[in-house]
Amino acid sequence: MSLKLMPAAQALAQLDQFDAVIDARSEGEYALDHLPGAQNWPTLHDDERVTVGTMYKQVSPFEARKLGGILAARNIAGNIEAHALDKPKHWAPLTYCWRGGQRSGSLSLVLDQIGFKVTLVEGGYKAFRAAMLEDTVLQAQRLQFEVVCGTTGCGKTRLLHALAAEGAQVLDLEGLANHRSSLLGAVPGLPQPTQKRFDTLVWDALRKFDASQPVYVESESKKIGNLTLPTALVERMHNSPCIQLSLPTAERIALLLEDYHHLVQDTAYFCQRLDVMADFRGKVVVQGWKDLVAAGDFRPVVQDLLTQHYDPSYLKSMQNNFRHFGTARSIEATERSPQAMQAVAKALLAH
Repeated sequence: MSLKLMPAAQALAQLDQFDAVIDARSEGEYALDHLPGAQNWPTLHDDERVTVGTMYKQVSPFEARKLGGILAARNIAGNIEAHALDKPKHWAPLTYCWRGGQRSGSLSLVLDQIGFKVTLVEGGYKAFRAAMLEDTVLQAQRLQFEVVCGTTGCGKTRLLHALAAEGAQVLDLEGLANHRSSLLGAVPGLPQPTQKRFDTLVWDALRKFDASQPVYVESESKKIGNLTLPTALVERMHNSPCIQLSLPTAERIALLLEDYHHLVQDTAYFCQRLDVMADFRGKVVVQGWKDLVAAGDFRPVVQDLLTQHYDPSYLKSMQNNFRHFGTARSIEATERSPQAMQAVAKALLAH
């Protein structure tokens, strides 16, 4: 038997060396978070876990294990038939489940008996996550960041995309978080990942960067929507050089109306989202904005949001948190088009 047990920290370091990563947990557990690139081969499905768990508590552990064994054997057979029949003998997957290894151990034993080169994560997902969180600190510390700053609507995200298109290293935290990082930044129909999933996505992005080249990142706060950034990453960003991007106000308004087109198309939803501003600007002001939105007059609402709320909040936050904001390199985009942002990206990279 060639089945290997591997400590989680070692599996983390060698993750890309395996032919496949197999998550033996249920669909629901997998959806909450999983190792980068992992395939889901449930040894027990969600409903089966509930059934076996109920039997364990209400009947007996022994009877529950018998039922679990029956269900696991069927599911393992189905997964091997669906996913492994075309694999060569030297195929070397990494497997894991939640913690104890019963589910992944059962799957791994069968794969090992077939003749595959199987490695099992010792301690499962729980141990891997603990090792990943520790490694996130090291990843953040080894990288050099360039923080793209600028008022709301100046095109920071567009600039990041342009930098990436030019071959620069870019950490798009808002993209990973499925959120535009503001009170109005939720994207309809696109839920945010779980905190655990977000943590894994950030770590996976950080580990792939070349430490000899800068990583461009937007000047985010500690939270993006409902998600919290890793503390080590936030601290590293706060101590990194800054780039101050600017864009004419008229272009900022037009950009925001483009990027938040769902608010323009659904005025009822726009008004609902504006209600969250009442605590900051007062109910009378917000009602005035809602009246304008209902009438289809969006530009003055966006301009007020910028001048009365977002711009003052941004300036205060940057001065308080980003230590090199006062010496930021300034760069101006003349307008919001992809061509203009590409020109800015080229100028930055040529510096």
